[in-house]
Order: sequence, then C-alpha cells, then structure tokens
Amino acid sequence: QLQLVESGGGLVQPGGSLRLSCAASGFSLDYYAVGWFRQAPGKEREGVSCISARGGSTNYADSVKGRFTISRDNAKNTVYLQMNSLKPEDTAVYYCAADRTYSGQAMCVPITMDYWGKGTLVTVSS
Repeated sequence: QLQLVESGGGLVQPGGSLRLSCAASGFSLDYYAVGWFRQAPGKEREGVSCISARGGSTNYADSVKGRFTISRDNAKNTVYLQMNSLKPEDTAVYYCAADRTYSGQAMCVPITMDYWGKGTLVTVSS
C-alpha cells in the first residue's frame, strides 16, 4: 500500500519543540519533493515547508522561518520537520505530502502532490 504516515505530534508548551516525521511505505521518496502543510481549526490549509528530492533546496513559510527546519533521510525513506520556539498559533493538524512533478525544486504546490498523509495534531498551549 502506497502511503505517507506522519508522527511526532502532541501537546507542547509555548517555546517548546517537537520533531515531526513523515515516513513513506510502498514507494521510495528518493524521486519526490516533500512538503509539510498545516490546517488550523476554522482556517485554510497553508504550506509550511518543502524540500526537494535530493534535499538541496528548501523553502519555508515566512511565519516559520528561523524556527522550523525541514530535512530528509532517504535511506530511511523519511522526511522530518524540526519545530522550535513553538507558538500557540502553530497549533494545527500537520500533513506531509509528496510531489514527483517538481521533485527537483522546493515548490510543493498542493494541486500537484501525489500522496498525502492523514495528519498529526500539534497543540501549543500552556
């Protein structure tokens, strides 16, 4: 079965850190750019970060620059999102998605993503 599975979400206090993982099964992430998206209650989905297939290019939303870091370990078929200095406004369901169309770039356009995970909830609250 071809799928992406996110993990690592949870409850954290403001200023804390979490590391999300996105593991692929049934296919190799080597040929895919991978992006992280999030959707907060009552809000539209937004792109958070993206990494190209070889990891040479990354992109971040302005709201997370300097706080979040995306990385990948193709040997483990996994992409990570390290989230530091978390804020209450980071609370959302976080999804990862894989894109082969623009694999060499860190674009992660939602409409071209081939696979989506089911999401992991991140709650930042004291």
